[in-house]
Amino acid sequence: MSEWVTAFAPASIGNVAVGFDMLGLALEGAGDRVQARRTDGDGVTIAEVRGLDGEVHPYLSTDPKANTASIAAQALWDAQGGTRGVELKVHKGVPLQSGMGSSAASAVAAVVATNALLDEPLGPAQLLAYGLIGEQFASGGLHADNVAPSLFGGLVLCPQVLLPDVVRVPVPDGVSAVLVHPDLQVNTAHARKALAGGYSMSDWLAQQGLLAGFLVACAEGDVDLIGKTLKDVVIEPQRKASVPCFDAVKGAALKSGALGCSLSGSGPSLFALCSESRARNVASAMEQACRSQGIACESWVSTLSAPGARVEADG
Repeated sequence: MSEWVTAFAPASIGNVAVGFDMLGLALEGAGDRVQARRTDGDGVTIAEVRGLDGEVHPYLSTDPKANTASIAAQALWDAQGGTRGVELKVHKGVPLQSGMGSSAASAVAAVVATNALLDEPLGPAQLLAYGLIGEQFASGGLHADNVAPSLFGGLVLCPQVLLPDVVRVPVPDGVSAVLVHPDLQVNTAHARKALAGGYSMSDWLAQQGLLAGFLVACAEGDVDLIGKTLKDVVIEPQRKASVPCFDAVKGAALKSGALGCSLSGSGPSLFALCSESRARNVASAMEQACRSQGIACESWVSTLSAPGARVEADG
């Protein structure tokens, strides 16, 4: 059997408030690692899945048909004519059902590691489709707002209508992302099913205007306009009740000078954008507000141009 190849894929902030299923942001400092090596067997197998504590994960399956990492890797291996087998080791660095793109990070890391084993590895743009196959198994929908930023890094516009094409959005200097993860869980597939099936024309127009304004603000480095447009008038009102500390944490972020604050993905994590100089204070205020509700939490501060997935080491 060959030596192990290790790939890292970062966590991500899905939707970024204004871009439901269309906009995602890579998060620096948290992510999954997947090791891969060739074997003499057939197909993709999983040797182990370990959790945040380094121990064998109590919930995630090593059944290759029931894990986003192996499903994505198998799709790539089959499509590219990989011979014999691949064995994976999955090391989770992103909490489950956290709103941080946990399933996407596993799928992307597995695809990047497995790709390195091919005789003719593919470029990142060609890997997106395979990462999405793994993510679709976990979330029940074809949306790239976690897979794309985890794979490419930075802020990515990735509406389904454009796939497989995505757009890396310019980001302004001096703006940071803060993410606070309360010690809660929200199932993404269930959260999607609970959303209303129709929306008023006024809400649809408002959300479209906010998305357009946010993209222009990022491209032009207009921080004031980011503050005016980083709002979700459609999805957030439906989902915030599932996160008991939402109002307290969002209020603390805005009071501390954040440009805006909303759910990361379907929650329970919340993110805020703010000036780099205020990021640590905003993170502290959000953490304190969460804990004041009796809920433990942790936080990350990230640049808006965090790098995407990459091979870390061979052997």
